[in-house]
Amino acid sequence: MAKVQTSSSRPYHIIIFGASGFTGQFVVEELARTMSEGPNGTLKWAVAGRSRPKLEKVLEQAAGVLGKPELRAAVEVLVADVGEPDSLAAMCKQAVIVLNCVGPYRFWGEPVVKACVENGAHCIDICGEPQFLESMQLNYDSQAADKGLYIVGSCGFDSIPADLGVIYTRDQFKGTLTAVESFLTASAGPEGASIHDGTWQSAIYGFADSEKLRNLRKKFGHNPLPVVGSKIKRRCGNALFYSSEVQQYAVPFMGADPSVVKRTQRFLHEDYQETPVQYGAYAGVGGAANVAKMLIVGVMFWLLVKFSFGRNLLIKYPEFFSFGYFSKDGPSRKQMEGSSFQFAFHGEGYTEGQDPSQGPPNSKIRTLVQGPEAGYVATPITMVQAAITILNEPTALPKKGGVYTPGATFARTTLVERLNKHGVQFSVIYEPS
Repeated sequence: MAKVQTSSSRPYHIIIFGASGFTGQFVVEELARTMSEGPNGTLKWAVAGRSRPKLEKVLEQAAGVLGKPELRAAVEVLVADVGEPDSLAAMCKQAVIVLNCVGPYRFWGEPVVKACVENGAHCIDICGEPQFLESMQLNYDSQAADKGLYIVGSCGFDSIPADLGVIYTRDQFKGTLTAVESFLTASAGPEGASIHDGTWQSAIYGFADSEKLRNLRKKFGHNPLPVVGSKIKRRCGNALFYSSEVQQYAVPFMGADPSVVKRTQRFLHEDYQETPVQYGAYAGVGGAANVAKMLIVGVMFWLLVKFSFGRNLLIKYPEFFSFGYFSKDGPSRKQMEGSSFQFAFHGEGYTEGQDPSQGPPNSKIRTLVQGPEAGYVATPITMVQAAITILNEPTALPKKGGVYTPGATFARTTLVERLNKHGVQFSVIYEPS
């Protein structure tokens, strides 16, 4: 069972590392909202980062936004730098769980994971970079298992809605679910929408290193997962297509969700002997005008990302190369208030008593995961609730520690119910009788 108790030498349930970063500041606010949900109704926490003045400013800002002036005195400020291993070790020795908000993770993530594993802290991040996530599993899984520690990546918008959405769909299906396709759509209010350029940078480096990811995966030596039912077909290869499911044009989802879900399904199959669910992920891009913009951005991106000078241009001018969708300033609070996301899951499988080896699937199900603005409202909610779930439900976690996906970690917990209470809603919209 995971160790989740504080002590005189490990005084904090949670330390937010990178609390003064763009995403980190919103994680601070969300944790401050939910302190009463910690073990026995209390939560001891601290913020950490390179600059004490910046961290103090974030606490002051959160105190003002939430109307909690006591935050400035009640929350400890710790100085830790990802480039200084001793400071990371000192931080990790004081935490039960470290929430790592410092990205891009391919550059700054491993020192934090290493420090957590070596110094006895669980670690949660919000990474959407498959290369980092899978290399951490390859390099630290056995060490984390030996120490009973849980290193859980992708606990933000990449990829809790997708990963837990597939598991939720499976749990609601009366029979054997064999395949799911998800369709992500997002909406914005009159102020429009924007994403901080940290996500843009992660995408740039991820595409540039795609060959390294393929080579990394060969090192695991995995056998192919068994296919139960009809083999899922990829929509139109890698091309744009019109989706009747969301009534708009769509493309294959290019983030971490497909790889995260597959890793979860492998774990559930190998450790719990559950039927693996095939998964296809797509994202709606809207109507013809949006398609035209996307094509222009896509062409420029693919031409430039292959070369170092092109990557430098993409990183230096995110607004120009993305039609303003990515920016160094990130979204305003008004933009966040007007934005939302929706995942529609379309699943198929076999009803109870039906033999999956006899004919095609005979039943379908549709579920939804929907919530507020994805990057800086929903992501702090999912990250914080993931940590609170570990603190409150250690016996429901996998039987041994390791480097896990959200679905593998939380499949048998009440995380979905906790998220429902905080505005990230899971629901069934079509369930056959």
